Amino acid sequence: MSSSGKLIQFCNCTILRDSQIIQEDLWVRDAKIINPEPVFYDEKLEADVKIDCKNKLIAPGFIDLQINGGFGYDFSTPKGDVVTCVDMVAKGILAHGVTSFCPTVITSSPKQYHEIVPKIKIKNGSKHGAGVLGIHVEGPFINKEKRGAHPVQHIKTLENGIKEIKNTYGSLDNIRLITIAPELDPKGDVIEELVRSGVTVSLGHSACNLSDGERSVRHGATFITHLFNAMLPFHHRDPGLVGLLTSQKLPKNKSIFYGIIADGIHTHTAALRIAYHSNPKGLVLVTDAMSAMGLQPGIYNIGDQEVEVTNTCAVLTGTQTLSGSIATMDSCIRFLLESVGCSLVNALECATLHPAQVMGITEMKGTLDFGTDADFVMLDQDLQVQDTYIGGECVWSKADQACRNY
Repeated sequence: MSSSGKLIQFCNCTILRDSQIIQEDLWVRDAKIINPEPVFYDEKLEADVKIDCKNKLIAPGFIDLQINGGFGYDFSTPKGDVVTCVDMVAKGILAHGVTSFCPTVITSSPKQYHEIVPKIKIKNGSKHGAGVLGIHVEGPFINKEKRGAHPVQHIKTLENGIKEIKNTYGSLDNIRLITIAPELDPKGDVIEELVRSGVTVSLGHSACNLSDGERSVRHGATFITHLFNAMLPFHHRDPGLVGLLTSQKLPKNKSIFYGIIADGIHTHTAALRIAYHSNPKGLVLVTDAMSAMGLQPGIYNIGDQEVEVTNTCAVLTGTQTLSGSIATMDSCIRFLLESVGCSLVNALECATLHPAQVMGITEMKGTLDFGTDADFVMLDQDLQVQDTYIGGECVWSKADQACRNY
């Protein structure tokens, strides 16, 4: 049943708003979260529908800025139509509270980019799946020495500047996030041009020093791709990209955000605590999930690479090189909360507010502020996802799933 025009009141709940968890009802109309006061005092209306949340916590829908695939589908080497791949993953991640995401395409050939990029369209979420914020292209403009699981034969330089970017991808129309190694753009010209084009620039897969990273941030970069992974290890005389978390040489009005794969595999809990306590407002949880997420151990693919998946991690076959993760966003939130000892609010904002800030979409996503999209998740006291809503409509429910499985 369509909820268009209906005034919906979610009651008997707590909600995350303004960095606090408060006892308050949530009101929705026309797919937006609304302020109930004008409804009471000016319109003099009561709710058309009241939903008893049974003491659940309502948080903004989770946002994943780096996900390579899942449930048997890989965005970089889609078997069949890439649109189907994106749609199937978008549907599957609803069960984990994700309402918006950036399908991530790793280092690939120009031919692959030209085939894939035009087809992954930016779109709002619905009962059919989480919304697509735009593509995250992680490569090919990275350092070969820090390529991780990326195929070396497709890695490129920025010798021809922004022209190289456009020729490689074919178009920037559906791309909203690009990972670049700072040392490939020593003048910062490419980063500046990308930011002017509305693309968020992330720094990663790099052997750069701290000065290189600071320069890139001054030219417009705002994000770090999976901190600690595929970069120089922290060194006390030159901390590299990790040093950006506490650098005093960044523009005063500039915030640096950094992705963390909080799965207990990619980042040691001690390193996770160091990063969080150094810069808690910048931490962004990402899954970096690959096609095996949600499936049984076995042999899978990420891009052109074969990956062996166990119960705990994914590595390039025959090596110990990590190749994406099999983590889900809700599990990352729980792991962060347990490992760091932060507040529940802070843990949730690392998957909601912070990624929305990275993408510059806080007026629509990442909060439960009045006027934002009614994309939210209902959680029990153990932070297990119970219900996922997009545009005020329930698009996944654990209760319904249990009934189907019965």
